Amino acid sequence: MTYDLLIGDRSYSSWSLRGWLLFAKFNVDVTIHDTRFYIPQFQEDLKPFAPARTVPVMRLPEGGVVMDSLGMAETLAERHPDKGYWPENTQARALARGMVAEMHSGYGALRSACPMNLRQSFIDFPVSEEVAADLARIEQLWAAARNLATDGPWLFGQYSIADAFFAPVAARMAGYGLPIGEASKPYVVETISDPVFLEWRRRGLQDAPQSNYDLPYSAGKWPGPD
Repeated sequence: MTYDLLIGDRSYSSWSLRGWLLFAKFNVDVTIHDTRFYIPQFQEDLKPFAPARTVPVMRLPEGGVVMDSLGMAETLAERHPDKGYWPENTQARALARGMVAEMHSGYGALRSACPMNLRQSFIDFPVSEEVAADLARIEQLWAAARNLATDGPWLFGQYSIADAFFAPVAARMAGYGLPIGEASKPYVVETISDPVFLEWRRRGLQDAPQSNYDLPYSAGKWPGPD
């Protein structure tokens, strides 16, 4: 028996990307169920995962539903302590938990202004003061994580829940051409070049685009690998 995971549009659903990475990057078996936003079937697809109202949502092998990506992350870390979901170092683990919680509840300006879109980039996106403030806070936390990092390219060296949660942020930075410091750019490149991320994006490009995510900016080529 494996977990079941319901996800939304791969090109646009940042929370679904996080949920999927929690399985794909940690080699935990899962059966994927797909749905799409803005279609009548969405509510029907959710019914087997009641009482969830959003995606991602997972069902445990023995039954029981875990809603919300943060609940999923904590559940998987608890059930698979050998997978390294959180950093081993106490200080790093404490910071990682705080960063994930802040990502889960914060950065409203960035989320609203820059919906995740893995199909294209935007070359003339205007950055507001509020978005710039969110970016500055994120870069501050990334720098703090790297100060505690072990060997490896990720926030705390080895891949952790923090990287799964910040993956859509890195994709936004790249796709919208957001202004970030030189110290942050290698992490963004690492994220959007990761083979697991590329597989997610490739599968999303097989779906039809959603016009709800069209924005009035000039479109450019996606900055990461094809």
